[in-house]
Amino acid sequence: MAHPTAKVFTIPAGVPFVDALATGILARAEAEGGPLTLAQYSILLPTRRACRTLREAFLRLSGGAPQLLPRMSPLGDIDADELSLSLEEIPGLAGALDLPPALSSLRRQLLLGRAILAKDGKGITADQAARLAAELARLLDQVHTEGVPFDGLTNLVPEEYAQHWQITLEFLKILTEIWPTILDLEGAIDAAQRRNLVLKAQADAWRANPPAGPVIAAGSTGTIPATADLLEVIANLPQGCIVLPGLDQEMDDESWTAASIDDGHPQHGLASLLTKLKLPRAEVQPWDCPLEPANPARTSLIAEAMRPAATTEAWRALDSFDETALGGITRIDCPTSQEEAAVIALMMRQALEIPGRTAALITPDRNLARRVATALERWDIAVDDSGGRPLADTAVGAYLRLTAECAVENADPLRLLALLKHPLAGGRLELIKFRNRARHLERAVLRGPRPAPGFRGLLTALKEADERRFDFGEEGRVKLIQFVEKLQNRAADFFDAMSGPNALQPADWLRLHIAFAESLAATDDLSGPERLWRHEDGEAAATFVNEMMQAAGDFPPISASQYPAFLEALMASTVVRPRYGRHPRLSILGLLEARLQHADVMILGGLNEGTWPPDAAADPWLSRPMRKAFGLPVPERQVGVAAHDFVQAAGGASVVLTRAERVDGTPTVPSRWLLRLDTVLRGLNLHGLIDAEAEQWLSWVEQLDRPEEVRPVQAPEPRPPLAARPRTLSVTEIETWMRDPYAIYARRVLRLDALEPIAADPGAAERGQFIHQALDTFVKAYPDALPADALEKLTHFGQDAFGKLLSQPEVWAFWWPRFERVAAWFVQFETERRRTIRPLATEVKGRLVLEGPAGPFTLRAKADRIDKLPDGGLAIIDYKTGTPPSSTEVALGFAPQLPLEAVMAATGGFESVDASPVGAMAFWKLSGGDPAGSEIPVKGDLTVLAEQARSGLIDLIRTFDDPATPYRSRPRPDWAPRYTDYGHLARVQEWSAGGGEPVE
Repeated sequence: MAHPTAKVFTIPAGVPFVDALATGILARAEAEGGPLTLAQYSILLPTRRACRTLREAFLRLSGGAPQLLPRMSPLGDIDADELSLSLEEIPGLAGALDLPPALSSLRRQLLLGRAILAKDGKGITADQAARLAAELARLLDQVHTEGVPFDGLTNLVPEEYAQHWQITLEFLKILTEIWPTILDLEGAIDAAQRRNLVLKAQADAWRANPPAGPVIAAGSTGTIPATADLLEVIANLPQGCIVLPGLDQEMDDESWTAASIDDGHPQHGLASLLTKLKLPRAEVQPWDCPLEPANPARTSLIAEAMRPAATTEAWRALDSFDETALGGITRIDCPTSQEEAAVIALMMRQALEIPGRTAALITPDRNLARRVATALERWDIAVDDSGGRPLADTAVGAYLRLTAECAVENADPLRLLALLKHPLAGGRLELIKFRNRARHLERAVLRGPRPAPGFRGLLTALKEADERRFDFGEEGRVKLIQFVEKLQNRAADFFDAMSGPNALQPADWLRLHIAFAESLAATDDLSGPERLWRHEDGEAAATFVNEMMQAAGDFPPISASQYPAFLEALMASTVVRPRYGRHPRLSILGLLEARLQHADVMILGGLNEGTWPPDAAADPWLSRPMRKAFGLPVPERQVGVAAHDFVQAAGGASVVLTRAERVDGTPTVPSRWLLRLDTVLRGLNLHGLIDAEAEQWLSWVEQLDRPEEVRPVQAPEPRPPLAARPRTLSVTEIETWMRDPYAIYARRVLRLDALEPIAADPGAAERGQFIHQALDTFVKAYPDALPADALEKLTHFGQDAFGKLLSQPEVWAFWWPRFERVAAWFVQFETERRRTIRPLATEVKGRLVLEGPAGPFTLRAKADRIDKLPDGGLAIIDYKTGTPPSSTEVALGFAPQLPLEAVMAATGGFESVDASPVGAMAFWKLSGGDPAGSEIPVKGDLTVLAEQARSGLIDLIRTFDDPATPYRSRPRPDWAPRYTDYGHLARVQEWSAGGGEPVE
């Protein structure tokens, strides 16, 4: 039983806080006159969620029977209007709560951003000002929360401090000198300041006129000074009392003294509160409740692991714990965060196998929370993350960002495609039709060379595109043109403003932006607003947009280029939280939401340094000594709060501690609390016992995705009918046919072509085409003697070949200098060559018909250049801007291009080139490096090489004219092509890794 005159109580860690609190309150009410007296109680709790949880506890204890509940309210959200009425009746306090309204966070951020731009407008953009404003607002809240006057900032930076601190102090005059004036003009005050004033007024009211009914403040550690002041008043009320969460009454006095000065200790906040209350720890009484900790020995063990560093020498004599202290606790160290999420999801799923059993994941890691929620969907279990998501990361937030970015980048293909594929884009069409139009547009003009900017550029590209790029020929072209024209009409106002020279106020940008976003979101059966502003993220976005419209009216105009980043900076502070959990027995909670919560299975996830506890955040404005001199708490205080959350959650009946050894590929360090627990368990010879179940859970997770049977994938061996097999190939395709027949099957039989990159900038292939074009034009223009200004002429032809691409910085800086070096080498080499050799033809087409078992087979070629040798023979030249084949590849027949062209030349297969023997074959390597170019002649007996190539091709034709011959992928791995577009289609990585390599 509690002492009858006690005013401060505690509910120990390990006891369900709200259940114990409700049980004790019901017992008190029953003793004081029955259930009806319960309505006279006033209960103050830390958060709204805690109030809701206490209501649910009363409901459970009543068995669902109706009853009058006490009045419950969060400590930071006391009803100011009702309090103001009560103050009117108290002498000396009338009008004490005639306070200006609190300034909304968005309006405050915009006002601070405006002040920043006014102070340093030349060197800062609007989005940077908005982000700096958010940091200033955070400092404002800290100052108001701690009740520190701004006067102390003036003397913080002595002259001997570094100059940048002097600059910082000058910048902070925005808060000390400008901000009070802004607040006066607004007729408002900061929300944190108003909260402090309301709490002070409540304390004054109760001090002057104690309430008639009991007042209980429960669950608060009093870390906010104004809250601590109110708790002090409540403790002195005739019928007031305080119920503290998890006060360690077993800690020795030396450790308690150390904890009171250690900001990172879980008991530090409670020790500071008791010091303020002038109450010795020994006088705090246990709350009158029959509930006991699930495992008192484990609660003591956790407290021992959290012992202050100053007294950890006591670990040398640990002997008071045995294996019973580890009952109900499990630790699982997972290899990756993905496996951690899978293990947690599996544990939560297992909890549902027991009727009525509840489970909760508690973690500050929102990425882990989202992964777990996603993993649970495999069992059709929907669980919300109560920690919420930033508005910018929700579906509606992403849609608003994409519409803004698409406009500022004038329908850039990547941005436009991302927008058109967003689920909220509808274009006033049936969704499936809209998606199909977007995919057709992607294949027609968004993939491949980048079209000209804007919708006009897209329309021009559609009109000029090859008919083969459209799924339905000319009809498809017409439909896509109409589709883009309608997009252009919907976007006209917003896009025109974005491309114009005028800066607009953010509210005007937002008005144009939302009009376009709503218009694009409409479908054939729903309007844009109906689709865009529904669901929780839509409602939060609508609230944000409405507030920004009102709050940004006096913000200075900003340019179009700054608007998307400015909007994102403002959205960053808006968090979308679910109103209610979607599952009655499972929950995912952040640290704040988890306070005073209880579940049968408590899973503490993300226990790595930097996550739980979080890293001590660096203050962008004040150094540690400056914060201390100013009166602000050190960053480690948040570590102490997080430690208290850990201890409270770790006292549950069934507790699981999880962490990932690597997160996003980066090794992690276990939480300091896990390391402390490891140290204590080693001292007790109990190390490893809480890890015993880890291997089992990890094995189960691995089995979830393990197939019942693993069958190695065999290499594909398609055998199309003869009628479908190609009867004509180019000389370059012959090489592919030998090295990778499957690529010929995919391209020529299945007619599959690799998709081009979106808005592709010219690559190595295009560079080769430009160089080929320039050299071809030059040689054709000067087939005989070269002009005196040959290099200048070739450079001019190069400029024509590169065309508009020379305006691109990477082309001008990297490719063009290489071409200039190639041109210089080519002119010098060609000058010497023209003394004895004359060009005969360039970019000349040729064909050769060979007979095969299934009929004639046509070989096609396009020779880069054919020259006339002094003896009347021919020289075949192939320009290579990449790596030419080696002599071995040519000799073995795996690079048959030039030998096969020699066969064509010898038989008169090239247009306008008489049949003649080939006396030389060479690759001209034109890299533009060092050296810029070189001639690599084909060695050996050219006649023999040509004949071998011809007979080899005939054998190849004969082989594949057999219907039983498969088109294998990489039949000779050692001679496989360096790159193929069809390796993924052939699933090479699967069968080659599984031992399924084809045998020759």
